[in-house]
Amino acid sequence: MAKLSRDKGKRGEREVAELMRKYGFEARRGQQFKGTKDSPDIIHNMGNFYVEVKRTQAFSLYPVLEQAAEEGGDESRPIVFHRKNDKPWVVVVYADEFLDLMQDVDYLAGNMP
Repeated sequence: MAKLSRDKGKRGEREVAELMRKYGFEARRGQQFKGTKDSPDIIHNMGNFYVEVKRTQAFSLYPVLEQAAEEGGDESRPIVFHRKNDKPWVVVVYADEFLDLMQDVDYLAGNMP
C-alpha cells in the first residue's frame, strides 16, 4: 500500500473516532497490525460492533462488510464507516443488524409492546 493511501486511511480513522466522540462515545484509533479483532480500526464503547473505516473514492460494499465480519469474529457485529472526498461519512450495516438496532431503539422509547 502506498504511503499516501495509508496516510489517508489513518486520517479517516481519526475522523471517525472524532465523530464518534462528538456524539458522546469513547473512541480512538486502533493500532493496525494484521487486521483482526485484536487490531480494529476504531476502539470504542459501542458494544460488540467491529468498526471498519474506509476513506476511499472506490468502495466495494460486500467485500468490505465481509472483511469487517471476518476480522471481528463470530461475537461482533460488522459496521463500516465510508467517506469519499468532499462527501459526508456514511455507515453501512447488514439489514438485519439495522433492524435489530431499530427494535432496540423502539423498545427503549416505549414504542414496542
